[in-house]
Amino acid sequence: MAILNFLRREPTPERVNPQVETFLKDFSIEVMPRTAEKVENFRDILPQGTRVYIAHIEGTPIEEMVATAARINAEGFDIMPHFPARIIKNRAMLADWIARYQGEANVKQALLLAGGVTTPHGDFSDSMQLVETGLFDEAGFKRLHVAGHPEGNRDIDRDGTMKHVSAALKWKNDFQTRTDAKMAIATQFAFEAGPIIEWANTLKNEGITLPVHIGIAGPAKLQTLIKFAIACGVGPSLKVLQKRAMDVTKLLLPYEPTDVITALAAQKAANPDFNISHVHFFPLGGIKTNATWATTNGGASAVPANAS
Repeated sequence: MAILNFLRREPTPERVNPQVETFLKDFSIEVMPRTAEKVENFRDILPQGTRVYIAHIEGTPIEEMVATAARINAEGFDIMPHFPARIIKNRAMLADWIARYQGEANVKQALLLAGGVTTPHGDFSDSMQLVETGLFDEAGFKRLHVAGHPEGNRDIDRDGTMKHVSAALKWKNDFQTRTDAKMAIATQFAFEAGPIIEWANTLKNEGITLPVHIGIAGPAKLQTLIKFAIACGVGPSLKVLQKRAMDVTKLLLPYEPTDVITALAAQKAANPDFNISHVHFFPLGGIKTNATWATTNGGASAVPANAS
């Protein structure tokens, strides 16, 4: 018996995929004030210096947005709040938001997007108009991200094409040559690597050099993901979820982004100049759940600040 005990070995932890580990380096994550409240300390779950986007949903008071940004900034993270054009009434309101974020939360970067409402609340209808005010430049913002849609956007191109979406990205790409701000495209989430890779390559072929921070849905219940995907206008890759829903053996299991991340990581490893530079997580199944998945799969790229 002593010999058997001597030969017994503890199980070794599964080694992370090195391509995934590299691909997840400096990933970002999106939160809202109500979801951020559920996290006691972001340093317990996110790597040091993680960029945290603060999503602005219509009806959320700016005071709550700024307070959330200030709290997470105080914990040592880079904050990138959303500035949704269609719910910002005028130049004065935009200037007020910028001043609040800077003065109370040390914000120096922003995600500019049209916003999820159909009818503008005031003077702005798209993110380009926010840029053209010059207010971000005057305030010394160092980084401006803009929205991207790998599977199109029916709110912008109602005919199902990419015509207006592509034209907007070309304008934003040209703008980067006229500003000192660092710019990138932060995209809507998708579930299938093939359409993402095809879209990213198309951008490159069209001369759009902005790096892409690809949107990825974090682990969540299948029903939750399908609901969000339909609401957000996710297109062809929705069939990945629908196919999974038809498989009784997988129906009750939570979705995890392992397959799409692994495929994109392999593409990046094989093509270092591939224009997807970062992963941006939408934690639809919860911030902690998403962070745990990243820690498990990301190796050294996802070690929480308080554990490093």
